[in-house]
Amino acid sequence: MTAEIGIFGGSGFYSFLDDVEEVEVETPFGKPSAPLTVGEVGGKRVAFLPRHGRAHELPPAQINYRANVWAMKELGVRRLIGPCASGALKKELQLGEFVVCDQFVDRTSGRKDTFYEGDPVTHVSAADPYCPDLRQLLVDTARELGIPVRDGGTVVVIQGPRFSTRAESRWFQDAGWDMINMTAYPEGYLARELELCYANISMVTDHDVGVEGAEPVSHEQVIRVFNENNERLRELLFAVIPRIGPQPDDVCASALASARA
Repeated sequence: MTAEIGIFGGSGFYSFLDDVEEVEVETPFGKPSAPLTVGEVGGKRVAFLPRHGRAHELPPAQINYRANVWAMKELGVRRLIGPCASGALKKELQLGEFVVCDQFVDRTSGRKDTFYEGDPVTHVSAADPYCPDLRQLLVDTARELGIPVRDGGTVVVIQGPRFSTRAESRWFQDAGWDMINMTAYPEGYLARELELCYANISMVTDHDVGVEGAEPVSHEQVIRVFNENNERLRELLFAVIPRIGPQPDDVCASALASARA
């Protein structure tokens, strides 16, 4: 069984396709978060995987990101989209707004975040970590659908499972970052290491605690807002998937060209 396009599901987004085949994928890095489901959208074969597991049993730091990304590649996926629930670090970002990020900042610790732990020594650039072609497709399609979307932004990824203190949140705001979540790293970077295209959609589910006037965030609020906007996310994905072409010869596809001596 093969697929061309992969979708990772985040908090509140555990299923995507209805008419699917289920497939178990073995990887050198252990089991993925759940069996993958493969179906068709607009003539494209699509693989879906809920990164937290089907019952949201895996907290962010315990997700086997390497197995998840490797499993997608095993199925033939070359282009990946990773929607995720995120907090806004800027007051002007509205609940339910989508931010198609172009940068990340990693504040996690101890996560398995590379496939290359030995010989050959490999240093894959993360200067521009998200696929420019996929990003543009997502932004353009969202705008055509009337979905509020920001073109570009920086997501800071924290370890979790705890949320930020007010001091940490203000620190991230002072740095000029836009969004905060717990899963955008290392998922996207691992895709780059395997020369796959990856784009992140950060959906604003709350305003982080350091934002002026914001109340402490709760998981219940995150899920409520995510559920309210799930249909809009599905609308965007079902519209954009038929437009996704084969992987171009871009920064994603050539990531290993200058990564080794």
